[in-house]
Amino acid sequence: MHETLQFLANYGHIVVFAFVLAEQLGAPVPSLPVLLAAGALAGDGQLDFGTGLAVALVACVMSDGVWYGLGRARGQRVLRLLCRLSLEPDSCVGDSRSWFKRLGTGALVIAKFVPGLSTIAPPMAGVTGMAWWKFGLADAAGSFFWAGSAMTVGYLFRRQLEAIADRAFLVGSRFAIALALLLALYIAWKYWQRRRFLKALRVARVTPEELRALIDSGEPVAIVDLRHVMEVRGGGERIPGAMWFDRATIAERQHEIPRDRDVILYCT
Repeated sequence: MHETLQFLANYGHIVVFAFVLAEQLGAPVPSLPVLLAAGALAGDGQLDFGTGLAVALVACVMSDGVWYGLGRARGQRVLRLLCRLSLEPDSCVGDSRSWFKRLGTGALVIAKFVPGLSTIAPPMAGVTGMAWWKFGLADAAGSFFWAGSAMTVGYLFRRQLEAIADRAFLVGSRFAIALALLLALYIAWKYWQRRRFLKALRVARVTPEELRALIDSGEPVAIVDLRHVMEVRGGGERIPGAMWFDRATIAERQHEIPRDRDVILYCT
């Protein structure tokens, strides 16, 4: 344990930069323990707090800037790629857009405190056409509060954190196995939920080719576009004759949907 702390004391700023950069780029690398440890070391005088915070801030802004640029250049394809990696791919894009609709640039300030939003927020800012300077200011503010709060907690509660770390080190592999088991159970539960949801939908799905055949044959169908307003305004293609409803208003407008034909819904 002490060897690990000594390594962090010697190479702390490099480790902070590498872990934060990797995590914010999307790698499954937890940077929060490193920030807590950096704060604890700063409290013991073995690491400079201001330099550590600056390094974490630079790493966040660099990685988020990459995602912002990809969002502006590649748009929806980047969001879909990220959401395929999410445990909630069916609601990932819609939920993220809802955050941006309600909070605007404020979504970037709180993004790093909300699981799942941290990675999706920068490319979403690019997709929505947010000005680069607004993105930079909001992202820097959010990164500062996130990294600063983590290091401050480590600084203030370094004695308690050291005791917890020593306890975990003594428990050793049993502690790691317990954590891995809990994580595996959570992922399995989310996967089961998703499979059950898709199974319920599968019997009622039609492929794009089947829908095109229905339209070409003159079969009377009602097509309802449930995509988010930002995707529609962003120039996304629309199916001819489709009615667009904001999902938040579908309950009030459901009487507009014809009842004398099949109804086909589509969204992102």
